[in-house]
Amino acid sequence: MLNPFRHFADLFTGLTSLSNSIGSVWVFGLMFLICADVIARGAFNSPIHGVPEMVGYSLVGAVYLQLAHSLHVGRFTRAEMFIEPLTKRRPIVAGMFNIIFDAAGVFVFALITYGSYFKFQEAWPDLVFGGDGIFEILVWPLRLITMCGAAMVAVKYLIMTIEEIFSVMRLMAVRRATASKDPVGWAYLLIIVAVVVAVAWMAQGDLTKVQIGAISILGMLVLIFMGIHIGVALIVLGFVGIWMILGNPNIAINAVKLASNEFLRNFFFGVVPLFVLMGLLINESDIGKDTFDVARWLLRPIKGGLGVATVFANALFAAITGSSIASAAVFTKVAAPHMMRHGYTPKFAVGTVAGSSVLGMLIPPSLLLIVYSFIAEQSVGLLFLAAVIPGLILALVMAVSVIGMAHFWPGFVGTPSGDDLTEENVGTAFMKLLPIIVLVGVVLGGIYGGLFTPVEAGAIGAAGAFIIALVKRRLTWKKLWTVLIETGHTTVSVLFLILAANIYGRMLALSGFPQQLGEMISFANLGFVGFMVLYVVLIIVFGMFLDSISMMLILLPLVLPIVQSFGGDLIWFGIITVITVEMGLLTPPLGISVYVVRSTISGDGITLNQIFAGAFPYVIMMLAVTAILIAFPSLSTVFL
Repeated sequence: MLNPFRHFADLFTGLTSLSNSIGSVWVFGLMFLICADVIARGAFNSPIHGVPEMVGYSLVGAVYLQLAHSLHVGRFTRAEMFIEPLTKRRPIVAGMFNIIFDAAGVFVFALITYGSYFKFQEAWPDLVFGGDGIFEILVWPLRLITMCGAAMVAVKYLIMTIEEIFSVMRLMAVRRATASKDPVGWAYLLIIVAVVVAVAWMAQGDLTKVQIGAISILGMLVLIFMGIHIGVALIVLGFVGIWMILGNPNIAINAVKLASNEFLRNFFFGVVPLFVLMGLLINESDIGKDTFDVARWLLRPIKGGLGVATVFANALFAAITGSSIASAAVFTKVAAPHMMRHGYTPKFAVGTVAGSSVLGMLIPPSLLLIVYSFIAEQSVGLLFLAAVIPGLILALVMAVSVIGMAHFWPGFVGTPSGDDLTEENVGTAFMKLLPIIVLVGVVLGGIYGGLFTPVEAGAIGAAGAFIIALVKRRLTWKKLWTVLIETGHTTVSVLFLILAANIYGRMLALSGFPQQLGEMISFANLGFVGFMVLYVVLIIVFGMFLDSISMMLILLPLVLPIVQSFGGDLIWFGIITVITVEMGLLTPPLGISVYVVRSTISGDGITLNQIFAGAFPYVIMMLAVTAILIAFPSLSTVFL
């Protein structure tokens, strides 16, 4: 029985890989389409009609084509602080949990498939077109892709469920054969049963909308902590919550159907894959190494100069990648070995790389600012503009702190020797920085100058990064394909979470719980500063267990109405949020940047504890900058 199933599973994996490849090439093609539109509009005053519509529909198609393979390679976001240790201690009960979680995934994507089937039926018989009147496109092929893509994810979840069942059966057979007396861990499952019974009992009661919203928050925290995929948890809770609030399952089904088919069909979502593509192409061009070489040449006379060079190089690299993870990976290979070779302590070297990598998500362009703009419905251009001064302040605080530590805390920093760079000069330094200067000038200058939208800036930036990589002869066909696949997986993981959060956010809005929470905080007389302190503490705690985007998608729908009730500026609040969220990259037990550094550093002498300890001073610096920005909000609105 297992062999035919395994054969089917392998064939299906090949199908998901093919589907994923088509989606990846599709996104790459969008870059050329948008660039062609910008050139045609700017040079010939003759824009290509229908580009926003084509991009919007293409994004939906590309995302659904890549969802199943992203699930296969483990790119659906989940918190593993419970399920991972449980797998080691109680593999049988962990397998049972995974069966439940995967079955929930089957339900969610079967629901999306069901809704997409009706959307396809609406578009097919009447040959419905979408467009702006001048340009029109048939809708039914995109509906078909959405339906088939969702069905593939449901099948993949079903395969995972069956595999987990077989795995649990094997483990139980081994346990019986060896007469093992190790406890299976039924207590964990009894807790789940108790929770389900309690929820079912409450559902039978006369609950108010606000109470349903509050219970959904508690349920979300429990489910996410236990290890279910976060997007699946949000959709399940949103669906059940809408059903309970309105008392009609058809309305809940329609909410999921509309969101899954229409929400991502937005030209503006193109900023995600295009800026991710730009960052990955830049990463392949070795521009990070060139930036670090120039920075350490300029700062060689300063005590602690290599640490300051790492900070400045991260700041410059951030201006073209928008990713802290990319920065951590690049400078772990480039800067950390160089610092240790010149007398800096391993703790300081790796801690500085991890700590300064957070600049990647603050200095524009920033993926987190883009995600925040979707959730808060704010302008990406204004958020980018608002982040310039805070980003520079944070980089300056880090640089000055490194110099201070080199003078007053030599035991932590080490006793660095001189860094002789006789091969570097003004001419070579300028040529190494020229690609960065041009790319940053074109992308950010184009946005701030009103020459093109953030989506168009992403396409122009990705095309520029592509040309730079080709000119430098650092991009092979294999590397390009890896970049395209990684772009797809990152895009899918981000946009699926945003889609799930949209469904969950609709349920929360219907419940009125965020507004009720805002009133409670107002009655508590915390004041706006007190609320901000509470918010920062809450994000730091959440950051110990959740990744940055998941944290924002969970918390922002709750707190944004409260900020507005206090009269707070949502652009400024976005900057505060991103800085605070980025602390989670450096704090245990999750600390994604720390794990990236550990997995990238060569040699086994560096431990996670050393990296966390080395990064801790940078967490303090970020807290200090956050306090400054809360006290002086105008620093985020200087250019607005």
